[in-house]
Amino acid sequence: MLINLLPDFFAVLESTDRLAAYQRYFDSHRRILQPYWQNYVIDPDTPHFVDIVRSTIGAGHDDVSTMLARTDVVSLARNAEQQCREVLEMDCDVDVVLMVGVGAANAGELVVDGRGIAFVCLEHFTGQTNAQTEGLGLDPELIPAWLAHEIAHVVRYTSPTSRSELRALVQEAGGSYSYWDTGRRATLRELLVNEGLAVQVSRAVSPGHAAWEYFGYERRQYADLRQLEPVVGRAIAADLDRRGLGLRLRYLSGGMSDEARTVDRYVLPERAGYYLGARLSEPAVAARGLAWSIRASAEEIVAVGQIAAMTA
Repeated sequence: MLINLLPDFFAVLESTDRLAAYQRYFDSHRRILQPYWQNYVIDPDTPHFVDIVRSTIGAGHDDVSTMLARTDVVSLARNAEQQCREVLEMDCDVDVVLMVGVGAANAGELVVDGRGIAFVCLEHFTGQTNAQTEGLGLDPELIPAWLAHEIAHVVRYTSPTSRSELRALVQEAGGSYSYWDTGRRATLRELLVNEGLAVQVSRAVSPGHAAWEYFGYERRQYADLRQLEPVVGRAIAADLDRRGLGLRLRYLSGGMSDEARTVDRYVLPERAGYYLGARLSEPAVAARGLAWSIRASAEEIVAVGQIAAMTA
């Protein structure tokens, strides 16, 4: 189901008391916005919540309005969801949410009461950077690619036929997804495969973009990562069976210091695990297809890759 929060957000900006209006907006859409804040921003029950809200509602969002005037984001989202349903043979529900965020993730996944949510924050897809909103300046044509990425996660977490470790962790949490808790409890292998498969789905649903755009990289970052692939591969191989939030942050998160990403005197590019995860999942996708692969355990994905290597 498509959920469009854009009209309600822009109504906040038109209010004479924007802070009070945002609080009403937050309360009205708490099912979505509370886990969004908890997973991708900060705990909304802390004092810094108000500081971030003030910054957001005080920023200029003319670039978002301009983009929306020339781009049918609703059609882009609906088409991306439909293609995912077909490519992944979806047997679970998903809410696709269009929203303006607070400068955190450009897109993301949630699970609330067992139902998956894939959201996209449009301040990042205006085609121009915006220091006030922290907008990344991504081309709006990338919206389907990023939504497909997040819908892939939702299927892996909530499909009744998924054999993934992450689905088991979501079930143990009562049908709720936590970036932080799963980061502590899932193996690095599962986290890498999870992101790599999502990249493969985004390529299938929204083909034709530059290779680096599916990873959120600039061209030079992508070139550097490809050059460092053997180093990254050796570093990750030793950690595949380990669990710990620090591993997720090192290999799959942005914003980490150079020191935290240094291995064998090499500073690994941010989110290097996305690339390695995509490489890990390629043989399984080629041999068994996306619908099977998105539901397979990480061990099954790796096993298919090993068989492919032996028979090549």
